[in-house]
Amino acid sequence: MSLSDPLGDMLTRIRNAYGRKKSSVSTPASRLRARVLDVLKSEGYIRDYSQTDFENGKSEIEIELKYFDGAPVVRDIERVSKPGRRVYVSAKSIPHVANGLGIAILSTPKGVMADHEAREQNVGGEILCQVF
Repeated sequence: MSLSDPLGDMLTRIRNAYGRKKSSVSTPASRLRARVLDVLKSEGYIRDYSQTDFENGKSEIEIELKYFDGAPVVRDIERVSKPGRRVYVSAKSIPHVANGLGIAILSTPKGVMADHEAREQNVGGEILCQVF
């Protein structure tokens, strides 16, 4: 099955799994998805993730979700730049998500990173998603 927005599919799977109080969720693997999950892990929004390779050449990522006092750590996760409408920002116009309580994940020339890291390195790029 071909998807027009694989990253949006992963974010929807995470959102749905949190809504059903699941402990983990799986998604097909890709490098972009893994880099976004690296940022989510380093910022403390997910517990961990692991990649499993199958014999037919396909691979899958298992994401361990994180809860605090029974409530999901991620209140909302939404895709900003979509295949039909890409959203790019300069280093000076990177948005503050939820007054600094959330993060925006950007794809920059220096790799996928959180908004505060992009501001420190003074690079702009495509806003992939926002988490709060």
